[in-house]
Amino acid sequence: MGLAAGKGNRSLDACFHLQGVYAIMCAKPIPPQHGDMKIAILSDTHDHRDNLIAALKTLKRESIRTVIFCGDLTDAGLVPLMAGLEVHLVEGNVDSDRAALRRAVERLGAGSTFGLEYAATIEGKQVAVLHGHLTDRLIETIHGGLHDYVFHGHTHRRRDERIGRTRVVNPGALGGMHFQTRSFAILDLATDDLRVVEVE
Repeated sequence: MGLAAGKGNRSLDACFHLQGVYAIMCAKPIPPQHGDMKIAILSDTHDHRDNLIAALKTLKRESIRTVIFCGDLTDAGLVPLMAGLEVHLVEGNVDSDRAALRRAVERLGAGSTFGLEYAATIEGKQVAVLHGHLTDRLIETIHGGLHDYVFHGHTHRRRDERIGRTRVVNPGALGGMHFQTRSFAILDLATDDLRVVEVE
């Protein structure tokens, strides 16, 4: 199944594969660009509009243009809040209206993508993103040894762990079940520096 390449700076020749039940967006590597090494990692908004807006204000202040969203955004009506950003959103277990989410993300342009999983080379780093509700698939991805980073959500608990060559990151939740303070993360791919940002 083909998908046309987007116009974003990292999604030239984007491809869409069906591997069993796993839909994976992928992209060819694009050379690093000066001043464009930071990405934001968000997850589990569960319709909490205010916390998403607070996170996006931080991204604007820090001139961060790329958002990795680890699922359970839930409401496609929140997607337009991320206009002007390159957003890679993966499907969570409560993202029930997948068609609406896909249409909303496609309207963002800028190379934005939606799928069950996302895998790409970003600034020379091999990155994989999935929600985490498919536990066996998450474990397989983490222990496969193919990625520098695996980003996931679902648990609503922050995680920063190295397993072999792979750094596993859960940025925490912006909404839904409340086990910790609401948070997201900013990663500098040039320095491997990860910063958790609390929004309350």
